[in-house]
Amino acid sequence: MAVRAIRGATQVDADEREQVLEATRELVSTVVERNGLHHDDIISILFTATPDLVSEFPALAARELGMGDVPLMCATEIGVPHALPRVLRLMAHVETERPRGEIQHVYLRGAVALRRDIAQ
Repeated sequence: MAVRAIRGATQVDADEREQVLEATRELVSTVVERNGLHHDDIISILFTATPDLVSEFPALAARELGMGDVPLMCATEIGVPHALPRVLRLMAHVETERPRGEIQHVYLRGAVALRRDIAQ
């Protein structure tokens, strides 16, 4: 079994608590589904948010999905002037039999523009 990192991102329309939670739940659920993961496969998840998102911790959404025993951490993305606004990112560390080339990175909503090269 290998340890792999899975990238993902999504964008919200406004810095509103429920938008942050709903978009994060959608992102986490899609990463799990597309990569055929089970709860015990998830080692940890690092979430980042652009500096314009401060209404809620994205990790709360993962806890609401039943990941209270998974190590979760939130951080602020660096404030690059030309960066896409209102973006939530994650990097999930997982155990999987999938080779690196079969990992499904997930970019949703406006965040598809960030990594067209690896977005599924």
